[in-house]
Amino acid sequence: MSTTVINTDDDYLEPTLQSILDQQSLRWIFVGGKGGVGKTTTSCSLAIQLAKVRRSVLLISTDPAHNLSDAFSQKFGKEARLIDGFTNLSAMEIDPNGSIQDLLAGQGENEGAGDMGGVGGMMQDLAFAIPGIDEAMSFAEVLKQVKSLSYETIIFDTAPTGHTLRFLQFPSVLEKALAKVSQLSSQYSPLLNGFLGSNGTLPNGQNLNEMMEKLETLRATISEVNTQFKDASQTTFVCVCIPEFLSLYETERMIQELATYSIDTHSIVVNQLLFPKPGSDCKQCTARREMQKKYLDQIEDLYDDFNVVKMPLLVEEVRGKERLEKFSEMLVKPFVPPQ
Repeated sequence: MSTTVINTDDDYLEPTLQSILDQQSLRWIFVGGKGGVGKTTTSCSLAIQLAKVRRSVLLISTDPAHNLSDAFSQKFGKEARLIDGFTNLSAMEIDPNGSIQDLLAGQGENEGAGDMGGVGGMMQDLAFAIPGIDEAMSFAEVLKQVKSLSYETIIFDTAPTGHTLRFLQFPSVLEKALAKVSQLSSQYSPLLNGFLGSNGTLPNGQNLNEMMEKLETLRATISEVNTQFKDASQTTFVCVCIPEFLSLYETERMIQELATYSIDTHSIVVNQLLFPKPGSDCKQCTARREMQKKYLDQIEDLYDDFNVVKMPLLVEEVRGKERLEKFSEMLVKPFVPPQ
């Protein structure tokens, strides 16, 4: 097996995520990639390492598959809960497909929420006319909750690539949409007040002014988060892949799109690397390692200005606190293959 030569140029970034641990100003860390490449294992491992150097860390799954509970062998839900064995690392699993009716009606799924008429129905129709707004509103509510929890660092274990890219568009979509709704409200406020009377009550019993105040508060929160997401000192995205064509293609697509959203990314974790033992006569292992090496070379050529972290394929499943802790060490201390 050939020996890897470490480039000593100043521009070379070490094959480790240590820089993320050292960057104390980081508040939001997204971990994403194609399905089945080890995003959850990577995000859990990164959270474990961050918990060693941060006051408090929150790990959030926005993947409908919700693998955090399986990874830590502990049940999580929509409320933050401490992970067993940790004093400053919590986790929660949220449903990214919430309902805008909860926000506009403020009544969850009771009768009034599903029976908005008149001006309330107009507001709901206006909101639903914005592509992706229902999902985005759910995202906004999650962010509002997360901000109120005051964790020092928040890690998102995201869904597969397409969903993740929509997820990261939400702050911009919402900020524009809520600004427009607020503008329309101000513009037609005198007319609406005349129509509704002095108390401003909608046909479903909700107060229009209260609804608009709620939207304006949400818009302010989203505006703040949107600014933070585009600040490389506060937000970064860790790409996870495996050395195969489709995964490499998805990674490149994701990196290009992240650039259009002005979201920083400078770390790639390459999982499931095979390192056959010297003298091994396993032809399949050797052949697969050669195939992986081809794509690994491409990754290193394409992303020579990234931290490219190479993680081995282990014989046991990475599940449970002890195995995750052991795996997490390789994110900061490069794995040394057998010679």
